[in-house]
Amino acid sequence: MNIFGSAFAYIGDPANWSGPTGITARIVEHLGYSLLALVLSAVVAVPLGLAIGHARRGEVLLVGLVNALRSLPTLGVLTFLVLLLGLGLIPPMLALVLLGVPSVLAGTYAGVASVDPVVVDAARSMGMTETQVLTRVEIPNALPLILGGIRGGALQIIATATIAAYVNLGGLGRYIFDGLALGDYPRVVVGAILVAVLALAVDGLFALAVWASVPGTGRLRRPVVVTAP
Repeated sequence: MNIFGSAFAYIGDPANWSGPTGITARIVEHLGYSLLALVLSAVVAVPLGLAIGHARRGEVLLVGLVNALRSLPTLGVLTFLVLLLGLGLIPPMLALVLLGVPSVLAGTYAGVASVDPVVVDAARSMGMTETQVLTRVEIPNALPLILGGIRGGALQIIATATIAAYVNLGGLGRYIFDGLALGDYPRVVVGAILVAVLALAVDGLFALAVWASVPGTGRLRRPVVVTAP
């Protein structure tokens, strides 16, 4: 049996899905690392992107920051952080946050900055405060692009969260690093397949969220139920 046949046979065996080191547990660990990193990335990047997009100032700083963060090698950053902070969850989380921030920041800024200035000026002429303009006009219209940025960050984080296994944590990276260490290449393929499938599943969910958030479509509105008197 070739490498891919062995990998699919491993995935198809129900016995490999149970237990503390089974596929189910590894997927949950991988999603946990990814979700934590994505939330932290959003906490950092979304407010900054909203502020720059709303004020229409600081674009040069934004572009420089995004390009600088995208140029950082994640594994190199992780190695540096491990040497600086030691083993544990913090080094891979910081490395993944640095990976996720650029996409979220760029998407948030682009979404707010792309809102029609005529609509923004009309909101101000109606007496709305700057906070109301941002929350009631700019964010609802920018939501598809904001979610698109978060979607891009999520894909990058999920694909790279395998580095958690580099510092002896869990996740799907365990299959890759353990397989390489043991020369068990079907196990490496198992990890690669599961990461790819997980990324595609999450991407599909975000694609649905982006589709539902398009302004003017009413897709996010709850249907009105009319009951007979």
